[in-house]
Amino acid sequence: MLRRVVRHFARDRKANVAIIFALMMVPIIFLLGMTLDYTLALRKREQLDAAADAAAIAAVRPSMLTQTDAAAVRATAEAVFAAKANLPGLSSVPTPTVTITDSGLARTITVAYTAQSINNFPGVLGKQTWQVNGSATAQASSAPNMNFYLLLDVSPSMALGATQGDIDKMITATSSQPAYARNCAFACHEIHPNNQNPSSSNKDNLTVARANNITLRIDLVTNAVKQLIVGPWTCPQSGVSGGVMQCMAALNNTTYKAAIYTFDYKLNTVQTLTTPTTAGTQISNIKLMPVDHQNCVIINQCSTDYGSDIAGGLTSVNNIMPAPGGGTNQSGDTPQEVVFLVTDGVEDKLILKSASCDPNATYPLPTVGSTQVRCQQPLNTAACTTIKNRGIRIAVLYTEYLQLPTDGWYNSRIAQFNNPSSSTGQIAQRLQSCASPGLYKSVKTGDDISAALTDLFLKVASSTASLVK
Repeated sequence: MLRRVVRHFARDRKANVAIIFALMMVPIIFLLGMTLDYTLALRKREQLDAAADAAAIAAVRPSMLTQTDAAAVRATAEAVFAAKANLPGLSSVPTPTVTITDSGLARTITVAYTAQSINNFPGVLGKQTWQVNGSATAQASSAPNMNFYLLLDVSPSMALGATQGDIDKMITATSSQPAYARNCAFACHEIHPNNQNPSSSNKDNLTVARANNITLRIDLVTNAVKQLIVGPWTCPQSGVSGGVMQCMAALNNTTYKAAIYTFDYKLNTVQTLTTPTTAGTQISNIKLMPVDHQNCVIINQCSTDYGSDIAGGLTSVNNIMPAPGGGTNQSGDTPQEVVFLVTDGVEDKLILKSASCDPNATYPLPTVGSTQVRCQQPLNTAACTTIKNRGIRIAVLYTEYLQLPTDGWYNSRIAQFNNPSSSTGQIAQRLQSCASPGLYKSVKTGDDISAALTDLFLKVASSTASLVK
């Protein structure tokens, strides 16, 4: 009887589910507890990673890049991390390990941490905390001390009306001028208009333009330079006055100097290297190239009308600039050197008959004496290469050469270099090739030259920080 009861109990399965569930509760509770604590630990690590990112970026801000005291840099990173890492659920606020690596103007900051996330089920895992760790690395280069050499085209082509409206007004205003200057979009500056002394009835086109308040391209260039080194410019640093250059010098804690040169068929010195503020006092001396009459270059002597030697201007400035330094504040170091070239990109100059003009240039052009010939061509970039090979950067602002499809001289001498458009033709291509990587910008007639020149300057002068990991 007893044996039969025992066998019956053994065969009965009605209560086994409850027993199995009771037995499974132990691993289920263990897994749920571990999952919850692990998830909370991961969330803490994400928050601490964000704190490490913020600390690394803070240590490579422009104001910190000029700080040479490693302890001060480390303290800044630690303070930012501590402020963001004071999280509930940690056994204590972790103290990060901050590694600083400087190489010239570049700085790399690594912020690493190890923290303990408090477990809600310590008995399940057999420990009170779950360890989490991570790191963040940021890199930045401080803005260097720099010398800027503004090289501005003041050849007669820069006397073009600034906008299409100015061009139209210029053509109308010159309707009563002598035949050679009549209905002209250019405000050429003639010392002896119509080969005579100027008078109230004998005026050059520049005088006509000024009398009619017509804005010229050279005026826009002058205003752009003024904004750059005089201002007023809205600066985020209170108490800083001046132009974009002074503002960025304060922002980056750097020293900038500026020189102003113009070129036509030769280099003209407006201001040698000095402070931006002092250079700004000479802006009024940026003037169009004067000619005798009918674009005859030499006063009281007329051979032919040439007047734009871009390569010559670059070569002359190259001879003035010293060897560039690294731009750091380290003893014995010198500033970096930068050329800012503003031009419409077409050379019109005298070369030796034995020299070579561009193979696509139209011949014959007028000869001068027995040894020279007039050459109209896009910039020969050999001078640019020479400068860049010295470690000097070139920023180029191309004031696009206006297409003049109704002008016979343009069609026969320039059009082959300026098609399919002034933005994409050979003139533009040569100037872009002349510029250092990323430092080329073009503006069409009527565009904002001031904004373009400022944008170029900011690309050269700005320093940025980036997270590496």
